[in-house]
Amino acid sequence: LPPGRKALACKWLWRNKFDAVGRFTKYKARLVIKGFLQRYGLDYLEIFAPVLRYNTLRLVLFLVACNSWKIRQMDVKTAFLNGSLDDDTEIYMAQPPNFVVPGTEGQVCKL
Repeated sequence: LPPGRKALACKWLWRNKFDAVGRFTKYKARLVIKGFLQRYGLDYLEIFAPVLRYNTLRLVLFLVACNSWKIRQMDVKTAFLNGSLDDDTEIYMAQPPNFVVPGTEGQVCKL
């Protein structure tokens, strides 16, 4: 780990999946990093969230109403799932809980 850098913690998320009738089908697990622990200037330099401003939504709805247009809505659940990092960005993560190999306790994961 470079000097002045901190490895971010992570945790496992466990879910049970069910079919349409409500019967259990499978277990799912995923490892997530606790990105809220990042520090400005060390782990990131800018913040950007592509979300719609309320005034823009009002304008679009006004135009739809005035022109009798049809409007549709959708939600992209995986919109932030596969983000990209700049080539010079380095993020370090602590080893996952209950997944540490004996003798490597001080090592971290580079993302």
